[in-house]
Amino acid sequence: MRHVLSALVQNVPGVLAHVSGMLASRAYNIHSLAVGETEDPEFSRMTFVVVGDDGILEQVRKQLEKIVTVVRVDDVSSKDHVERDLMLIKVKADKGDRPEIRELSRIFRGRIVDVSPTEMMIELSGQEKKVQAFIDMMRPFGIIELCRTGRIAMVRSVNRPLTGQPDEVSNAGA
Repeated sequence: MRHVLSALVQNVPGVLAHVSGMLASRAYNIHSLAVGETEDPEFSRMTFVVVGDDGILEQVRKQLEKIVTVVRVDDVSSKDHVERDLMLIKVKADKGDRPEIRELSRIFRGRIVDVSPTEMMIELSGQEKKVQAFIDMMRPFGIIELCRTGRIAMVRSVNRPLTGQPDEVSNAGA
């Protein structure tokens, strides 16, 4: 089973090395990892994906909570949440292919962020399966370079007001 964990950690040097080293030393594989500062610059949030049964998850959580610089660990995947990946992809783009690449980018809600005479770079964010589907659609054009972030995730608000905005609520998981 796939688990998305979120760890609030002190924003000090060596935390990432300590956490990843602890996981590696116990043979836990990190399938995805993203780290960034939070709204409070004293803390960072580490979001990572591990695969294993509930016993593995509990072991990972207990080991993480023993690290002094780890403030809190949450299993985001056990709650109603939103998760996203971010990708930059550079593809070959001959003049004849540009309209189709542009249209596919629009359909997938991507953004063209750079253009040269022979290439285009597209930024895309979304659920892992959406990002993967876009990669598959770009393969025939020729992928030159690809860069993806690790997964980021946040638990949804409990008392969300229904605003009536069609894309804000109904397509939130898209």
